[in-house]
Amino acid sequence: MEFLAEETVACPYCGEQIEVLIDAQEAGQNYIEDCQVCCRPIVFVVAACADGSLAVSVHSEDEAV
Repeated sequence: MEFLAEETVACPYCGEQIEVLIDAQEAGQNYIEDCQVCCRPIVFVVAACADGSLAVSVHSEDEAV
């Protein structure tokens, strides 16, 4: 099983598209990673889909999840 998946997300602060590696073992968890462009903290929400793929959403720290 491949544990790392490459995803492209838009920073909720600066809007830039950034590529990140998502660990499949983090499904069901939230974590914070700084934007590679503006260095502001992005909240990542990782979920496992029924077909085994990962769903990733990103939010700013002050945005309700």
